[in-house]
Amino acid sequence: MSKKKRTILISTAIILILLTAWIMWGNKALETNTYIIESDKISSGFDSYRIAQVSDLHNTQIGKDNKRLINELKTAKPDIIVITGDLIDSRHPDVGVATNFIKQAVEIAPCYYANGNHEARVPDEYEKLKAELAKLNVTILENDSVNIEKNGEHITVAGINDPVFYSAYVTYNLTETTIKNAKPDDDSYTVLLSHRPELFELYVEYGFDLVFTGHAHGGQFRLPFIGGLYAPHQGAFPEYDSGLFTEENTNMLVSRGVGNSLFPFRINNRPEIIIAELKAK
Repeated sequence: MSKKKRTILISTAIILILLTAWIMWGNKALETNTYIIESDKISSGFDSYRIAQVSDLHNTQIGKDNKRLINELKTAKPDIIVITGDLIDSRHPDVGVATNFIKQAVEIAPCYYANGNHEARVPDEYEKLKAELAKLNVTILENDSVNIEKNGEHITVAGINDPVFYSAYVTYNLTETTIKNAKPDDDSYTVLLSHRPELFELYVEYGFDLVFTGHAHGGQFRLPFIGGLYAPHQGAFPEYDSGLFTEENTNMLVSRGVGNSLFPFRINNRPEIIIAELKAK
């Protein structure tokens, strides 16, 4: 073999090794992204109120027993933690991993949970998961809402079931028994937990103030200046893949999530925790 060919082979091997190492690092290099959410509906009592979001765990462990994930949450000092579905993965459900994470999370802040499509696919495991969450005093939101009180003021946290609980179709319009029941009657600042970002127009129609979603996994493979390549139920180059989207008076945060599912890895798409800090306008 000529010296030139050897050099090319060695250079190619080094590039492949470095690329593999970078991809492996990127799949576990958890990051926290903070968004400031302003509204004239946020009262002074909830000014600087911090909400941490964890989405799409899919039985993943970031560090042994998810210690790195837990430490990241501790560092963020949230007032509450919201979990927006797919705690378990329907292809290899492990309620134990999800429960172990929750046991540690509730020591940091009160936790509020809405389900995802993977919970809907495995109803028996989902019932086991709900039973464990209830034991840990997690607020499970299924087409309903609760108030969070502070200094005589309150905000509302609502949650809806994933559409797969009702239909296997890709497109689905949430009915009165889902989104309408979750919306409070009063005019309080309302936070919605929903797994699906592709239903953004519906959240705007019903006047939710802040929506936490996941499901898109950041588009799985992300290109610079372009974004994600593919998201379930959105297809190629999804519109709602990651970050903050605003229409009228509704803000929607789309988490890139923590774990993976059908695709076992992600590229240029680090797992994340989102922090939303409320600001009185």
